[in-house]
Amino acid sequence: MSETTVDTTTVPSLKFDSQGLIPVIVSHAEDNTVLMFAWMNQDALNKTQQTGLLHLYSRSRKSLWKKGETSGETFMVSKLMVDCDQDVLLAHVMPSAAGNACHTGRRSCFYRELKGNTLVFAEG
Repeated sequence: MSETTVDTTTVPSLKFDSQGLIPVIVSHAEDNTVLMFAWMNQDALNKTQQTGLLHLYSRSRKSLWKKGETSGETFMVSKLMVDCDQDVLLAHVMPSAAGNACHTGRRSCFYRELKGNTLVFAEG
């Protein structure tokens, strides 16, 4: 497909990596704030689509997990987008509880800005 060709593909052909994973960017459905970055395998994708709750794959634990299963901060998926190459997903979510995505208790995992060799806190 050339750069000027309009893509009319309606059948998904997701590209999982060699470990069977696909990256997922998670954003807040109301204001598009990027909350976190994670991975899904086919099981996590299937479980997400079946339940409407965000399920992910932990590379460190090598297991499926439901976002919020220990913290109570579950995410209801309002829309699951796929990029043009079908190798990245974007999950628009509505958080439950306080809406904190990060294990540090912050709303977003992206709370520090890299400035040269220094990390600067971007939110209070």
